[in-house]
Amino acid sequence: MRRGIRLLLAALLSAVPLAPAGAETLIAALSTHRIAIASNYTGDQLTVFGLVERDGRSVARGDPYAIVVTVRGPQRMLIVREKERVGPIWINRSQRRFPDRSVYLSVSTSRPINEILSEVAARRDRIGLANAQRSQAGFDFDFDLGRYREALIRILEGKQLYSLDERGVTFLSPALFSAPIKVPATAPTGPYEVEILLYSGGVVLARQTTNFEVVKTGIEQSLASAAHDRPFVYGLATAALALLFGWLATVIFRRD
Repeated sequence: MRRGIRLLLAALLSAVPLAPAGAETLIAALSTHRIAIASNYTGDQLTVFGLVERDGRSVARGDPYAIVVTVRGPQRMLIVREKERVGPIWINRSQRRFPDRSVYLSVSTSRPINEILSEVAARRDRIGLANAQRSQAGFDFDFDLGRYREALIRILEGKQLYSLDERGVTFLSPALFSAPIKVPATAPTGPYEVEILLYSGGVVLARQTTNFEVVKTGIEQSLASAAHDRPFVYGLATAALALLFGWLATVIFRRD
């Protein structure tokens, strides 16, 4: 009987999860959750503020903390075409489609990525511009996809929609950090997700997500809503305005 009781107690204790030796949590906030696009919009910037909290039982880590901030914008179907010169003209030879890929992508870290985690872990956690474009399964069946992915990153970097800053996160104290996020004028409207990861020793200790939105305001929003909600009326109004301005031009600049 006593042996049975001891076995039962051992089974119950093994079923209770043990508390981790060090438990860190992330508290993150944005300087703003809404970026408004008006007629004079030339880009904007917001700041991610964060705090690493440790409970009373946490032990000191052997490796310093590292922060990775990844901002993903609205998802679209992106197409990369490869051109080939045939005589005096260029033609599209082949293309690759990237469904549901972020039009905007920003990665900021407190140290170089290769100092924070291994290459295998970076692919697993989708850290970095190239890894963020990989499939969720972690591998691609199209072995020729790599150069198209590199071309996609290069094109969007040229448009300032993709960026990597391996010194973009600053620790203001051992536990307090900040990271500026630049949103260019070419950034699309829609929701943006901000993911903050806390690393130490190549292991994720804590994760926090938040979001912000890029929206149009004023006459820009009114015109966009009209074009989307009433396309037929919007088309007629546009044609009428074109005819009106054409008639005014003939009246003003006609020769008597």
